[in-house]
Amino acid sequence: MTRHFLKDTDLSPAEQAEVLDLAVELKAAPYSRTPLAGPQTAAVIFDKTSTRTRVSFAAGIAALGGQPLLINPGEAQLGHKESIADTAQVMSRMVSTIIWRTYAQAGLEEMAEHSSVPVINSLSDDFHPCQILADLLTIREHRGDVKGQTMTYYGDGANNMANSYALGGVNAGMHVRIAAPEGFQPAAAIVAEAEALAAQTGGSLTVTDDPVAAATGADVLVTDTWVSMGQEAAGRDDEASPFTKFQVNQELMNLGNDAIFLHCLPAYRGKEVTAEVIDGPASVVFDEAENRLHAQKALMTFLLER
Repeated sequence: MTRHFLKDTDLSPAEQAEVLDLAVELKAAPYSRTPLAGPQTAAVIFDKTSTRTRVSFAAGIAALGGQPLLINPGEAQLGHKESIADTAQVMSRMVSTIIWRTYAQAGLEEMAEHSSVPVINSLSDDFHPCQILADLLTIREHRGDVKGQTMTYYGDGANNMANSYALGGVNAGMHVRIAAPEGFQPAAAIVAEAEALAAQTGGSLTVTDDPVAAATGADVLVTDTWVSMGQEAAGRDDEASPFTKFQVNQELMNLGNDAIFLHCLPAYRGKEVTAEVIDGPASVVFDEAENRLHAQKALMTFLLER
């Protein structure tokens, strides 16, 4: 059966750990696995702008022996002249995997339903699971085994990053804290799914509007831009923003357990994080960015070899 990766829990806890182990292997020996040798073609579709996703997937596909086919908005009939289902059936006869950075999670699900090759969610409005794999790899490198560690996310607790931290972090056995203002906290369905998963992995999910309590004793502090794509006119980053007190600053970092700082980038210094933190000694954001390459190579290898 074809395996897809549309959300964090599409990998079991054991499979997630296997992918992270493989990422470590591929980071040490970048060309040791070539599941796309031929070269086979991997389609990488972008409905949204991208830097890290575009470069990491293109470079990773090439390192795995393949040829990346980058498809930008307006360059294909997908979704307007041709249905997602038809596109999936056509493309999966020509390429070995489909990677899609898009808006609706439902579109990815429809693509996967009709595709005979792995479909990978490289970002949707609901989840960003490839980023979480990179973050877990980074935590492992700097803090050791991720299981049992506490990771606190600050900002919009109802966005795709918060959803993936909740599910992907708990899947890894972490204690995840989401610190967000009221009205911007995770949906009940995400909380329920994370709590059910925690019973299997020993992790936990805590949702709070207290930024100080959320930082206390944490091993990892992480944030994301307050203004996601499509929300630019929402006034989220002005002085009256409800997110202001959830800015990651040195005072919060000092409450952690010698905590490291993560950010998926791009970052807005002086908004969701201070320059002192993101440019400081606890910041590992560029290791995190590089690890998109290694984690995604591992993920593609895992899916293709299945």
